Amino acid sequence: MSEWAPKRFWKTADTVEVPGGYGVVLDSRPVRTPAKAVLHVPSAALAQEIAAEFDAQEDRIDPRTMPFTRMANAAVDKVSIQRSEVADMLAEYGDSDLLCYRADAPDELVARQNQQWDPLLDWAAQALNARLVPRVGVIHEPQDPAALSELRTRVHKMSAFELAAFHDLVSISGSLVIGFAAKERAVPATELWAVSRVDEAWQEEQWGRDDEAHEMAELKKAAFLHADRFMRLIDRQSAS
Repeated sequence: MSEWAPKRFWKTADTVEVPGGYGVVLDSRPVRTPAKAVLHVPSAALAQEIAAEFDAQEDRIDPRTMPFTRMANAAVDKVSIQRSEVADMLAEYGDSDLLCYRADAPDELVARQNQQWDPLLDWAAQALNARLVPRVGVIHEPQDPAALSELRTRVHKMSAFELAAFHDLVSISGSLVIGFAAKERAVPATELWAVSRVDEAWQEEQWGRDDEAHEMAELKKAAFLHADRFMRLIDRQSAS
């Protein structure tokens, strides 16, 4: 039995300017989130992407083909009503950041981690005023409370829409620093994704590719790059 899916009921999807942002209308009816809130987004560019997703639907609506709509819905229905909790959860990544946990061997992997991860930690120290210190091994060692406090403050300043994208940038990469580097456009997202996969790439070089793991990694990469695109679209300056 095939899964039920709602039918397309509109002819055209358009964007409209509303107080403080933009909306999407389907034959003049506003798009609503799953929780029935009217969907307003912070930039014209994001509204246009959402309208394009609705326009691309055929007889049946397939939410899997509407990633911008899904993330915007999450920002409104989920993140906005628990914004502080989401910010706290993401800020916690700073104390166990991927970039801070280094191998003690082999030398080639150690060198590769140092080469690709140290510049981002240096960037965070300068651009974010937060110096995180690398450790050897996987046993947790607390970071400097002042650095963590600075990072936490910056996370809490983000809007619900920023946090929705930031959530995927951080949770998928395992790094708060990588999330900030993407948000601040310090490094292209494709490079940041590669940086987050140093260990996996080295393992693949040694033992060969696991097709199932590779397929999962490709899905995560697509989600990471989508979150980066979403973050750029909600930037009012880039949207103007």
